[in-house]
Amino acid sequence: MRTRLLGILLALMVAVLAALGVPLAAAMAAAEQSRTVVDRMDDVARFAQELPTQGLPARGAVGSDPAVPTDPSAIQLHELQLEASRYQELYGVRIGLFMADGRMLAVAPADWHLPTSGNGAEAVQEARDGRRSHNPPQVWPWTPDRTLTVASPVVRDGDVVALVVTESPTAALRSRILHRWLLLGGGEAVAMIAAVLLAVRLTGWVLRPVRTLDRAAHDIATGRMNARVAPAGGPPELRRLAASFNDMADHVVLALDQQRAFVADASHQLRNPLAALLLRVELLGLELPEQHETELAQVREEGVRLARVLDDLLGLATAEGARPEPEPVDLTALVLARVDAWQPLAARRGVRLACGTPPPARGWADPIGVGSALDAVLDNAVKFSPADGTVAVTLQVRKHEVAITVADSGPGLTEEELARVGDRFWRSARHQNVDGSGLGLSIARTLLLAGGGSLEFAAAEPTGLAVTLIVPREH
Repeated sequence: MRTRLLGILLALMVAVLAALGVPLAAAMAAAEQSRTVVDRMDDVARFAQELPTQGLPARGAVGSDPAVPTDPSAIQLHELQLEASRYQELYGVRIGLFMADGRMLAVAPADWHLPTSGNGAEAVQEARDGRRSHNPPQVWPWTPDRTLTVASPVVRDGDVVALVVTESPTAALRSRILHRWLLLGGGEAVAMIAAVLLAVRLTGWVLRPVRTLDRAAHDIATGRMNARVAPAGGPPELRRLAASFNDMADHVVLALDQQRAFVADASHQLRNPLAALLLRVELLGLELPEQHETELAQVREEGVRLARVLDDLLGLATAEGARPEPEPVDLTALVLARVDAWQPLAARRGVRLACGTPPPARGWADPIGVGSALDAVLDNAVKFSPADGTVAVTLQVRKHEVAITVADSGPGLTEEELARVGDRFWRSARHQNVDGSGLGLSIARTLLLAGGGSLEFAAAEPTGLAVTLIVPREH
């Protein structure tokens, strides 16, 4: 969720910076070009003012003998030629003073002529029409072949008599635009870095109570009912949600405690009347004829089964109400001890209980709870394994947990039954004739969950059921 929220915030920030940066970059380029165009317009205006007011010579009059001018107009044109040459050498800008019909008056460099195509020709035509050229096409850093042409008319008595034209290379202009763009890009990069840091802090502040709430909900879902959401920062709505979650958890724990207390009290209170009832049945059996011995045996069997169910209910209520403190446990020694304890019963039923040599393994759990859960799983495996069958116990050390697997060679379960195994009072319809209450694996799962572990079920190969007890290696 943090990644998605951070991605949304960063995408919005990038869009905002782009919406601001692109127009600003275009405005910077336009401002730099406008400054250059204004400078050229001032230059052509100054040269236009220095043209002689009358007596403009014919084409080539200046160049005939510039050292010995023949009249004042020729002297002025000679000075303009020298000034145009100095201007072109100093600024690198081509400049020319032309008659309206295109004849040259003063040009630098000497081999330059009026543009006849492109944007330059448009600027010259505007000047011939009596208007200063304006708004040349924008120069960008990626258009190195672009030049800026500025033309201004020289008007005498309302007629255009001459033109002053400049053609500027754009290398310096493109360099200045690129420099300003780099400064803009650097500023936006700094703003983006600041925005990323701010977005990370903002998402952390918003999601901190959500992560705490998620951990607490997971703890409660896995059986650690004492988990609560600690007070943390974040928006007020999430703080109120955390408080409501704690209230809900308190009510859930109270309801579960009341349920467990009821089950435990009911089981305990029913055991005494049941024991008395079974005793009366035995006494009654002494007076019944022998032909009723079968019915009497069935009554005894049902009574014993009911007593076992009450004991399992009491054990389940005790397991659910337990709050064990996990501690380091030598799981290898625990597995070997429980397998040795079940060897006599397995031998009486003709089942081979094999453990081999398990590797050294330590976990963090409640030793009594894990031992009881393993007893319930071994009882189930031995019960459902046929004579001459095998129950294999293996221990595997994983990265973060230790897995104890008990695989029997019984009939096993279908995929639909595997989804339900471990539910309270559930038993397969194919195994109703086997003694049991359907609470053994539920008790095992409850004991493991209370210590931070879990119980998993899978089909064994070639037949049977594989039950895996998961114990964490760290607290």
